[in-house]
Amino acid sequence: MTRTIAYLGPAGTFTELAAQLYDSEANLVPQPSFRAVYDSVGIDSDLAVLPIENSLNGSVVDTLDLLIHDPSLIICDEVIIKIEHHFILDPNTDVNNIENIYSHPQALAQCKLFIESHFPNANLVASLSTASAVEQIKGDSSGAAIGNRGSAELYGMKIIHQSIQDNSSNVTRFVVLGKDYTDSSGSDKTSLCFTYDVDKPGQLYDTLGIFASNNINLIKIESRPSREGLGQYIFLIDFDGHQNDENIKHVMKKLRNQTSQIRVFGSYPRFNEV
Repeated sequence: MTRTIAYLGPAGTFTELAAQLYDSEANLVPQPSFRAVYDSVGIDSDLAVLPIENSLNGSVVDTLDLLIHDPSLIICDEVIIKIEHHFILDPNTDVNNIENIYSHPQALAQCKLFIESHFPNANLVASLSTASAVEQIKGDSSGAAIGNRGSAELYGMKIIHQSIQDNSSNVTRFVVLGKDYTDSSGSDKTSLCFTYDVDKPGQLYDTLGIFASNNINLIKIESRPSREGLGQYIFLIDFDGHQNDENIKHVMKKLRNQTSQIRVFGSYPRFNEV
């Protein structure tokens, strides 16, 4: 049965590419916002794909905040793709006439060295996405865009410089969200958040020590405001293992005894690194 997957649109974005990589047979439906993608699951789609982390820019807080404050969806898988930015023109545009360069602010920042070297006098114009930037330059005799290959093909544009990003290790992690928990695969990771009722010295140290004493590898730790007051935070962690593994069950029991609230975002297979 063909699944329907919602993703952060428009068509031609890296999120669409991640959704295609996850399920090449799926019916892909673009949505205009993080919230719209999230809310579509169970109504207009079976699953959703959203970006959650970039190796250069860090976490995508829109996705994190949805997971923290809306427990209706679960992370059931992940996809990691290499981010390659290309310099794109309308086929009828002369590269010597470029005055404006359009792209998402992160893409513009990630291609700073190329822009400064090749187009030091160009105006940098922020777009909602790399794909919308490519669409925007259709028929523009003085505009260029920074985007991916898929968006250039989608809108009939031409790539004149390939892989112009400053850092070749630029990758983004996307999460696949659904309603059902994923069974253990033998090579999994778990994502969750927790908080404390009372702030006191050493409690985070003690909590993290549970993982060290049980030989569980922590992959990531960060914090987000709880929205309940200044200085009150929710801690987010990723670690090796599945919540149904016996050793992880033991750790989870200790975590619940030390924290006031835990929300498991999901246990899911680790993606093979790009």
